[in-house]
Amino acid sequence: MSAPLPDLLIAPIVRASLAEDLGRAGDVTGQACIAPDARLSAVFATRQAGVVCGAACARVAIAELDPSARFETVVADGEPVQPGTALARVEANARALLAAERTALNLMGRLSGIATLTQRYVDAIAGTRARIVDTRKTTPGLRALEKYAVRCGGGVNHRFGLDDAILIKDNHVAACGGVTEALRRARAFAGHLMKVEVEVDTLAQFDEALAEAPDVILLDNFSLADLREAVRRAAGRVALEASGGISLETVRPVAETGVDVISVGALTHSASVLDIGLDAV
Repeated sequence: MSAPLPDLLIAPIVRASLAEDLGRAGDVTGQACIAPDARLSAVFATRQAGVVCGAACARVAIAELDPSARFETVVADGEPVQPGTALARVEANARALLAAERTALNLMGRLSGIATLTQRYVDAIAGTRARIVDTRKTTPGLRALEKYAVRCGGGVNHRFGLDDAILIKDNHVAACGGVTEALRRARAFAGHLMKVEVEVDTLAQFDEALAEAPDVILLDNFSLADLREAVRRAAGRVALEASGGISLETVRPVAETGVDVISVGALTHSASVLDIGLDAV
């Protein structure tokens, strides 16, 4: 299970979301309808089966508007849930709670959806050597949260940004004039802790890359036959990552070719929101 994210990372995202919602005058509906000192108790509950993630976002959102709020997390991030499961309970100033509600639900639903989809991919390749990893195809501003949700779903994070590792893609290769030259420049630049990965589109490029001994070779849109051949040629000398349009229907055959890693952009760019509601009790 992934370690929880510290509030330090969550708070700026939550504050930006609250500011976007509250606008220039705050929640005018709450101001019009609810007494300033009214209190409200409510339960966050899921309406779908899935993997929960993001209760801390709800807690931080509510606390930003009511520091005295009492928030109890019932289900830990990464746990499977069924429809109707209570995820968290809260008691807070009514105006504050209802003003924070949409930010809390947006983030919980989004992150739980990512964790749920990731778990489906992980389950689909159970028993193989491959691991499911995410990509940088994340929602701008939400990368830390979305990659945390991938971990909660049993996946593994790829690089977080452009400064984590060297990943030479096809346009880098084109700009350098070839795979060999790109890899040699990368090796000359990289420090002793920085890994070097290169993307290849053909077995011919694969052989060229293999000769330069990168840490990882990314096999982009390879057929199953070519994936198996690349695994055979690599013979364990380099980690192999398969990528490119991989779906829940195709991920198992890809894993069975023997690759080490399968990167799936859909984990973060196409996950459906898990339906979570907040109901007064």
